[in-house]
Amino acid sequence: GQPYKKCVLISLVQWIKDRLYPRPHRRGLTCFLRDLLGVEDRGLKKFSTEQLFEAAASGDIMMLEGLHEYLHYSERKLSDSLYASNGKNVLMKALLNLHDGKNKVVEYLLEISSRMGDVEVFVNAAYKDVYYEGHTSLHIAIERRSIEYVKLLVSKGADVHARAFGKFFQQQKGPSFYFGELPLSLAACTNQPAVVDYLMENEHHPADVRQQDPRGNTVLHALVLVADNSPENSRFVTAMYDHILTATAHLHPKWRLEVVKNQQGLTPIQLAAKTGKIDLFRHILHREFQSGPTKHLSRKFTEWVYGPVSSSLYDLAYLDSCQEESVLETLVYGSDIPNRHEMLTIEPLSQLLDEKWDRFARYIFAFYFLSYLVYLFIFTLLAYNKKGGEPPYRIKNTREDYLFLSGQVFTGLSSLYFLIRGIFDMWRKRPRLHTLLIDGYFELLFLLQAVCFLLSAWLYLSSRQEYLGFMVGCLAMSWVNLLYYFRGNKHLGIYSVMIQKVQRRHPDSMRGLRTWTGCSTRLQRHGGPHLYTTTGTEGCQKPTYRNFSYTTLELFKFTIGMGDLEFTEHYKYKEVFYVLLISYIILTYILLLNMLIALMSSTVDKITKESTSIWQLQRAITILDLERSLPGCLRKRLRSGEKKDLGLGDDCRHCFRVEEVNWNKWKSDLGIINEDPGSGNSPHHSASNPPSERETRGLRNTQPRPPYSTEMRPLANTSPV
Repeated sequence: GQPYKKCVLISLVQWIKDRLYPRPHRRGLTCFLRDLLGVEDRGLKKFSTEQLFEAAASGDIMMLEGLHEYLHYSERKLSDSLYASNGKNVLMKALLNLHDGKNKVVEYLLEISSRMGDVEVFVNAAYKDVYYEGHTSLHIAIERRSIEYVKLLVSKGADVHARAFGKFFQQQKGPSFYFGELPLSLAACTNQPAVVDYLMENEHHPADVRQQDPRGNTVLHALVLVADNSPENSRFVTAMYDHILTATAHLHPKWRLEVVKNQQGLTPIQLAAKTGKIDLFRHILHREFQSGPTKHLSRKFTEWVYGPVSSSLYDLAYLDSCQEESVLETLVYGSDIPNRHEMLTIEPLSQLLDEKWDRFARYIFAFYFLSYLVYLFIFTLLAYNKKGGEPPYRIKNTREDYLFLSGQVFTGLSSLYFLIRGIFDMWRKRPRLHTLLIDGYFELLFLLQAVCFLLSAWLYLSSRQEYLGFMVGCLAMSWVNLLYYFRGNKHLGIYSVMIQKVQRRHPDSMRGLRTWTGCSTRLQRHGGPHLYTTTGTEGCQKPTYRNFSYTTLELFKFTIGMGDLEFTEHYKYKEVFYVLLISYIILTYILLLNMLIALMSSTVDKITKESTSIWQLQRAITILDLERSLPGCLRKRLRSGEKKDLGLGDDCRHCFRVEEVNWNKWKSDLGIINEDPGSGNSPHHSASNPPSERETRGLRNTQPRPPYSTEMRPLANTSPV
């Protein structure tokens, strides 16, 4: 019959089509021939994209009954773009709608896709929307914390190195979550150690822990970036960081994951320092493993223990300033790190800076201080013994004139040095406005001092008397800049910081100044011109209260209690003038000034602690500045720490020794290096360990440092232990 002929014709066309057309282009021709020949899909249920998404969201597989027959008959697949919206397919929809961690539609869809032969394409489909671009089903399963579906997807061929690089997954303002794009990084940043282990160890396609995103960040870098210094976050981030390190050490013993740098040239510890992640940073510095296979991952090694006293060796790799992009330089010069002064108090950085100061920095600083005193003394003598007449003054063939000329040349060269150094320091540190107090306060003052002197010299050589004003300003600023050298002493340094803070941002002094200005202006307006009457004496030049500058000066004298209440007959209404003046004295001298003193005293108490940390940071900046001024060979000889063979095979590290006192934790079960306490500081050497060349030169401080207490600092400072 007619239907039989049509079926034969369709079969013939199908045979020809299989040989002339590749499979991806057959579907349209088949449907066209069926419609042309009038073959009906009797009893076949059709499925649209909306129906598939609805079934995936509900989790009801009965709604998908007949899907496989429909796809087979229509020669379609679940991976077709027809069943996706901006790359989001029905599998993603099902994974986004888990009920108690399950959705039977997921298994059903994967089974159908496997039978259709496109399961790998199906599970690796990714979002095309610019906001979620690259997001795959594996990312969704990890984000939904479903390890069962993670295992299922990986077994079906999911790409464990798929990258989610949409805007939502980048570091930006607004709603976003950066995790490093990779599935392994997502599992780590969402605290799923079981998923991390499976991705690294699965038999289908193990994830490479060394994989980097376009920024060069590995999973360890991603953990650093998601840390936020909160207690809950810090606990899981530090635990996950160690978990990945130990797992990598067991799977790939030769891999050194912590030495991998991102595109900024930063390792994870350097990135933690640069971003101010203090809890993770402290954990990395103090990380100590006791077992053999992971002991090489330690950065801290306990050398000996006796009761509460212990000596530890800290690995200085990437820490000391002798290396490029060192942690110490990052913290000291990182003006955008808000808590860098706190991070510098973490051991071994604190004692490392102390040793640098004691070993060489304080001597160089003292030399610079004495040199500046010589400059200040000569400059003051020149200003005090200024010659008369028109500048430039003629130099006669006398001893005094030659000394005067020598002093001028010396101060000129010194000012040129201050100018060059100030420009270089400001360019290198580039302090921001909110960190100017720490990073560039005195650098800016020294720069202004040099500019004032050079302007004065130019006016002097141009025969202008105005040079004197710039010279006086430069001299005054030179004496003020003597405060810079106060940072060499703790108490004077803290006092100097407090002065800077008051000058820069003290709100009480500004409020008091505004109030005094307002009171003075009102009294001048209402008291001076209206209460004063003139006489006929024309030759009198004595200033009166009709003069604005004279009135301001007299009112200031009243403010500090030095005014003169003498009145003459020149005042028309002496009683009114007397009332106004006495009211002004009561308001400013008795009330306002005393209130301002009380407010400033309260503020000083509040900023004392902050000033101490700022002084420590300023001293650290000075230490590194002085170290940079040394030649390379001398810097190498003065390097802190010592080479130490830690007994871990070929693992010789440059370490720094720190003695600590901890009364809260008795360390009796640690894998110590030396059994005898104090042996690390002993001057005796065995035959197998001869003294180093640096020790024989006398550059190593052989006296043991006073123990540092991490728990009871006051006791450690006063105890002779």
